[in-house]
Amino acid sequence: MKTAVIIGATGMVGNNLVQLLLHDDRFSRIIVFVRRSLQIQDNKLEEHIIDFDKPESWMHLVQGDILFSALGSTIKQAGSQDNQYKIDYTYQYSFAQAAAKNQIPTLVLVSAAGANPKASIFYSRMKGELERDVKTLPFKSVNIIRPGLLHGTRKEERFGENMAYKALKAINAIGLFKQYRPISGETVAAALRNAGLQAKPGLNNYTLTEVFDLADQA
Repeated sequence: MKTAVIIGATGMVGNNLVQLLLHDDRFSRIIVFVRRSLQIQDNKLEEHIIDFDKPESWMHLVQGDILFSALGSTIKQAGSQDNQYKIDYTYQYSFAQAAAKNQIPTLVLVSAAGANPKASIFYSRMKGELERDVKTLPFKSVNIIRPGLLHGTRKEERFGENMAYKALKAINAIGLFKQYRPISGETVAAALRNAGLQAKPGLNNYTLTEVFDLADQA
């Protein structure tokens, strides 16, 4: 019976993961750190409403078997590149540091296809820097999940993503850019769960095709 710690639980992938783990008997406790309540009543769920900018108030609470790190934003949501970097990089790295310090053995991180710390594109570079830096932390198992374009039901509408999804779907239909084909939030959540349960020692990178395969495993 595992205890899962989740950040990013109000997002599409994170919310799907919460629902999946609440119905999975292999997990006895789900601890979420959020800025606003999920409004879910379940005996397995433990919710901490926190200020991510005040790690001294929550670091000691990051206790469990697996940290699922699924925070993510857009420039439009964040308002600037600096704010997006704070959400997507700083907050996630701070939580990973706290988890490692508190001896959580396994990290499962949602990254992105094309993540590279030397990329010219800001988003890809930010994700690459986060990947690079969490790999240095003393986890027994680090699992990097690199999905393509996410699609599914969100609380907020993302016009750009919807247009990109339609374009990629059309291109994929004729056999092009399969490595970037869209993937549902439910599929990514299943891959996260399975990576955490397997907890293979060392560093494990999962490309888009491998994420689909991982999600299908029991």
